[in-house]
Amino acid sequence: MMKILISAGGTGGGVYPALAVASELRRDEAIQVGFVSSAHGIENELIEKSGQQFDTWHKVLGGPLHGVSVPRKFLSLIQLAAGTIQATLILLRQHPDAVFLTGGWVGVPIAVAATILRTPVIIYVPDVEPGKSLKALGRYASVITATVPETAKYFHANKEIIATGYPLREGLLDHSREEGIAAFGLDTDKRTLLVFGGSRGSRAINRVVYQQIEALLQIPDLQVLHISGKLDVAEVKAARAALPELLQTRYHVHDYVHEMGLALAAADLVVSRAGAATMAEFPAFGLPAILIPLAYDWHYQEVNADWLASRGAAIRLDEPNMETQLVELVHALLTDEKRYHAMQQASLALRNIDGATNVANVIRSRAKKDKQ
Repeated sequence: MMKILISAGGTGGGVYPALAVASELRRDEAIQVGFVSSAHGIENELIEKSGQQFDTWHKVLGGPLHGVSVPRKFLSLIQLAAGTIQATLILLRQHPDAVFLTGGWVGVPIAVAATILRTPVIIYVPDVEPGKSLKALGRYASVITATVPETAKYFHANKEIIATGYPLREGLLDHSREEGIAAFGLDTDKRTLLVFGGSRGSRAINRVVYQQIEALLQIPDLQVLHISGKLDVAEVKAARAALPELLQTRYHVHDYVHEMGLALAAADLVVSRAGAATMAEFPAFGLPAILIPLAYDWHYQEVNADWLASRGAAIRLDEPNMETQLVELVHALLTDEKRYHAMQQASLALRNIDGATNVANVIRSRAKKDKQ
């Protein structure tokens, strides 16, 4: 029996690929899959919502070292030290054949413990440019899997990098366009603009969209499916209620959608942040996108957006320009059939739906190699 221990933390960008790979590994009855999360991280809620079962599930202490105050950094160091002791005890009890990490500072104690106990470490880098925690984890990795080959330049030349594609969440591609339209009560004769801001929602995107919703709905035959996140749902629903009744029927608001495959299947164009999933989920459906990278110090989304834009599958719109340019861009794309079709084909050309299988194969082969 092979045992694989998976750890992921932080945002959905690292957790969803971990869950997708776990699902793929669990197809093999000869593999036991355990999970390690942080004590209070968002990953715990995402795992519970996924309904996925693990053979073991442990929680360890951890904390961020980047972008935090000096007192918080000091506390994080204490938590990481304690987490390393916890992780070492977990690995001594479980004896995994390999550990698989997709990001979040919770991975650091696992990686350190695995290195001490000579357990192979495989990491997966969702974004083109790895985040701070994954750069730190890279030094412990025996092999690094990544969404795209361009990630290799961010690691030492002696590291083995395997471009696998992004592990799509299980069931994402199970729905037809007709099923998506029916699920949200959309009009089959209209084009659908899907707006969402990632697993937590985006206040900046939400505000621009609901403040300019009347202008958006002036675009011929357009309807908007807006997944706001819980933070702003009251304001978004209030903006919808203030619309004339006829326009309300073309503005569909949800705080959260578990089956994102239905929303993506129904969409014709997407406005979203530029998290790692955008590089795989949008091409999987051949969706053109307007990407608004998270501002401030989250440089990785800018690199993701540029990667898709440079291949003709998306347009990058920086947050300071969103208020003045978003409606114009949506109108331009949906009224220029030649341009829209070119972006659609460029998106489809990037389609890779085998990421989870590819990563799982690397994990299996590395674990078997170490056993020999």
